[in-house]
Amino acid sequence: MTQTDTVHLVEAATTAARDAFAALRATTPTERASLLEAIASEIEADKDAIIAAAVAESHLPEGRITGEVGRTTGQLRLFAGVVRAGDHLGVRLDPALPDRTPLPRADLRQRMVPLGPVAVFGASNFPLAFSTAGGDTASALAAGCPVVVKGHPAHPETAALVATAASRAVQAAGLPAGVFTLLDSRETGTGYEVGEALVADERIKAVGFTGSRGGGLALAAVAAKRPEPVPVYAEMSSVNPVVVLPGALADSAETVEKLAAAYVGSLTLGAGQFCTNPGLLFLPTGEAGDAFLAAAGRAVGEATGQRMLTPGIASAYGSGVEGVGALDGVKVVASGSAAGEEAPAPALAVVSGDAPDDAFEEVFGAFGVVVRYSSAADLAPRLAAMEGQLTATVHYDASAETGDPGDTEAARTLLPVLEDRVGRILFNGWPTGVEVGHAMVHGGPFPATSDSRTTSVGSRAIERFQRPVCYQDVPAELLPDAVRDDNPWGLVRRVDGTLELPR
Repeated sequence: MTQTDTVHLVEAATTAARDAFAALRATTPTERASLLEAIASEIEADKDAIIAAAVAESHLPEGRITGEVGRTTGQLRLFAGVVRAGDHLGVRLDPALPDRTPLPRADLRQRMVPLGPVAVFGASNFPLAFSTAGGDTASALAAGCPVVVKGHPAHPETAALVATAASRAVQAAGLPAGVFTLLDSRETGTGYEVGEALVADERIKAVGFTGSRGGGLALAAVAAKRPEPVPVYAEMSSVNPVVVLPGALADSAETVEKLAAAYVGSLTLGAGQFCTNPGLLFLPTGEAGDAFLAAAGRAVGEATGQRMLTPGIASAYGSGVEGVGALDGVKVVASGSAAGEEAPAPALAVVSGDAPDDAFEEVFGAFGVVVRYSSAADLAPRLAAMEGQLTATVHYDASAETGDPGDTEAARTLLPVLEDRVGRILFNGWPTGVEVGHAMVHGGPFPATSDSRTTSVGSRAIERFQRPVCYQDVPAELLPDAVRDDNPWGLVRRVDGTLELPR
């Protein structure tokens, strides 16, 4: 595949998406919601073949992939509900005030409109939920934007099967094929050229990306250099700090053992190949902290490596663990067993206070770094100095029987610090596993994401692919349905500043 061939494939896909935009944006809420539901149903109809392909290509267990099919179809149906409800359109009506003094007010109406064709990059670690018909695609289609997906080379057959299912739904809806297009890596090649060409294409109006920091920043740079720069919503790197406060360890030795086991379970889940993997843990000094570290070390030492998504990812993990372990102030305290070159051993390291910043960078895989702290007062400045993260977790116990009374005050002090550094804050849980719902935020300050104002999971993800338009003194017969006085779509609207429910 020559670079010229790649450019022609990209141009064909983006041209088809541009030409399909008018038809998709003209659909009613009911029609667009039905399209999303139909895609979900078509995926379910082909789920046996999709699951088999995803298991073979990703090396992830069948149970995990089966759950991911459900998450993918659930996201599509979630956005179908969002479209039907219509509040994402943000309709506002400010009626004319011709008699207002000293100046009259014009009739003003506002709604959100879709940006245009969106480029979506499939993720390596989620062959379904963050890939071909995943959250970026579902939210972009819900907004009324055609989608061009760059399939990930780690799971091309899975992508093709999902794309076929989605295309059937588009065709059945009577919409142009360009509403949804897959750029198959088996046709385009696996080099960076196709991604760069896609983002640089003038017909693309926004980008959704899940992957490495280097990949996300490279695409953002391409988008910024365009004659018409476009937003790149990139979910990138995160070490997802976990803070263990003293009260969480104060109950009993059994409590400490259980908490340590749960930590290692989250750390090693899916070979650690989650963007929410708890890669950094802050642990108090003292006997209880020592017991936790010893228990976690034993659990890591008993763990066996799982086959990673690709040989390249496995190799990068091994290099990352080796590199962090060689830094001054870092000591690898536990290592499990490898199960071959593509299934490297889980590992756990402890750092001292003078360790370099490199010790706290993400190593994608089952690798954890533990930092000991002497008092809760030490935590706030350390956390405030961290890079942006997707999540932060606090473990504490505020009960009168077992809790350290300082835990609640420490947690209260840390909460605003964490709000500044992360997109999701958890208490007494683990960050792996992202619920798909209306209140979820899967985002965070740079470099967790390229735009901290958004989320890639949850119903607010649709906001990434819209922009506001105001209609001033537009004749009633020309107004879009969303802002007409009779409210034919039955939308919740803000009229002269007051929220009004549909009658």
